[in-house]
Amino acid sequence: MAQDLYVLFLILFIALNLQIVLSWRMQNSTNDISDDQCPPQPHPFGMCKSRVAAYGYPCEEYHVTTEDGYILSLKRIPHGLSNATSNSTEDTRTPVLLFHGLLVDGFCWVLSTPKQSLGFILADGGFDVWIANCRGTKSSRRHTTLTPEDPAFWDWTWDQLADYDLPALLQFVYNQTGGQKVHYIGHSLGTLIMLAALSDNKLTDVVRSAALLCPIAYLNRMKSRLILLAARIFLAETIHMLGYHEFNPLGRVAQELLGEVCVDPDVDCYDLFSSVAGPDCCLNASTTCIFLQHGPQSTSVKNMVHMSQLVRKSSIRKYDYGNEKENMRHYNQTRPPPYDLSSIPRHVPLFLTHGGQDFLGDVPDTRHLLRTLIREHDSDDIEVLYMPDYAHGDFVMGYNAPQLIYKPMVEFFKRH
Repeated sequence: MAQDLYVLFLILFIALNLQIVLSWRMQNSTNDISDDQCPPQPHPFGMCKSRVAAYGYPCEEYHVTTEDGYILSLKRIPHGLSNATSNSTEDTRTPVLLFHGLLVDGFCWVLSTPKQSLGFILADGGFDVWIANCRGTKSSRRHTTLTPEDPAFWDWTWDQLADYDLPALLQFVYNQTGGQKVHYIGHSLGTLIMLAALSDNKLTDVVRSAALLCPIAYLNRMKSRLILLAARIFLAETIHMLGYHEFNPLGRVAQELLGEVCVDPDVDCYDLFSSVAGPDCCLNASTTCIFLQHGPQSTSVKNMVHMSQLVRKSSIRKYDYGNEKENMRHYNQTRPPPYDLSSIPRHVPLFLTHGGQDFLGDVPDTRHLLRTLIREHDSDDIEVLYMPDYAHGDFVMGYNAPQLIYKPMVEFFKRH
């Protein structure tokens, strides 16, 4: 009864504040970029043609089917402009897989010029570059039996990304490159799923090393007031109970969520980028504009629920179905099983870098993670780089990231 009253109250609250939501959508800006300066554009389904090939780089597209039926788009830059001495089928360049964060897709790795975008830098540095796009993003919205209009298409969280998407993509790259182990680079959510998979002792036969940009694991001390408020009042759970399944950052569900949290005076919705991820130090207007045009991508509402569970708890567990009976049905125990990060194999080389201004991968939570990993890991196989001025977006879009982040990361790869 109490839950029904809460849902009814929320529905009324959303309806009463819909005008606030729409007003926010019209007024919000990021880094003072106006709609005239950065007009919205449709997401390029062909990232290869619209971005990579535009700079003269070779680009290939593959489709990988996961064990549970999702058909994922996987892009490949087999070599760079300065090292195209042999074709990709005869080459022995070391493969590297890039996995994006939450609410974006693989486009984030080629946002800027070849001198600044990690995808191009790695290709020019002699690597065979593979760019992942997880289920639900615009180039990975196919399934063997389902469509995005089916609620079942969105019945997943990052548990399934770790269990299905990540292994399928890594195994595909491994097979395509003649059985070479793969260097892995993840940002944000892309780090969480790798940590989860490694803690279950998976992927060690195909992963050569893992670079984790803004590693996400423990979230209960994060600094984003907006995310904290949304998690504490169970907004994602309520949206899920109301029958929504897809979470589109530019769609109605996101508007309703923002309408709830933006009435709080402590939440700044007029600089949403900083309110969520922290004040970036090193973004330029052109790169941010391209991000705004192509970045916002869908995920499942259920995934947002799972992320909210991480924010409210001090442990990292599989998705909690909310009652003992459902948990027992899925896990054969009343509570969802934890991910034991201390069990990550100590011989897997790890490069981790985090920022002092990051609101999501905040310093206290990240140091908790680092203490867990460093305590168990071989000292020669782990490296930590701290950037005091960096926030969440700087690691992917920062104009000085090639020198400060990517160069030491590539050097780490070459040592392993």
